[in-house]
Amino acid sequence: MTPQEPHVKLELRSNPLFLSGAREMVSSIAKRLGFSDESAAHIALAIDEALCNVIRHGYDKSPERPIWISLFPEGGVATPDAPGQPNPTTALRIVIEDEAKQVDPAEIKSRDLEEIRPGGLGVHIIQQVMDSVKYEHRGGPAGGMRLTMIKNRSAQPKGEAADRGCRP
Repeated sequence: MTPQEPHVKLELRSNPLFLSGAREMVSSIAKRLGFSDESAAHIALAIDEALCNVIRHGYDKSPERPIWISLFPEGGVATPDAPGQPNPTTALRIVIEDEAKQVDPAEIKSRDLEEIRPGGLGVHIIQQVMDSVKYEHRGGPAGGMRLTMIKNRSAQPKGEAADRGCRP
């Protein structure tokens, strides 16, 4: 396996019915790679928000369009023939790709947090719970977008996500 090949690649359709399965699969894999329950939950939340954005905004809720999720454990993975060895995984890189309409990556922003209304916080949530977030255009004739997110295994949650909004 080359460094460019994912260890896990999932293709699903843009049907919201599949969101929970994708979320649970990625969360379970993160836990197996040594991420804490809290970090795995943050990863699952970011996956859910990203997939919802693709379905809602990229595909205008069309349920039959393709979405790909690729997982790249950075630093390697433990092998079954080396029990007791430290887990080499230092981070999980998650790449979500689609064939949706392209938008300028610089325009992908959270709405103003002072504006009180439901919705529109997916980008903000993703940026808060992940350590690195990058949006870009995919190449090729199908176009689409690519979201690359990285969660470091030892990183503590950032900002407001760290305290889960509990304030005295």
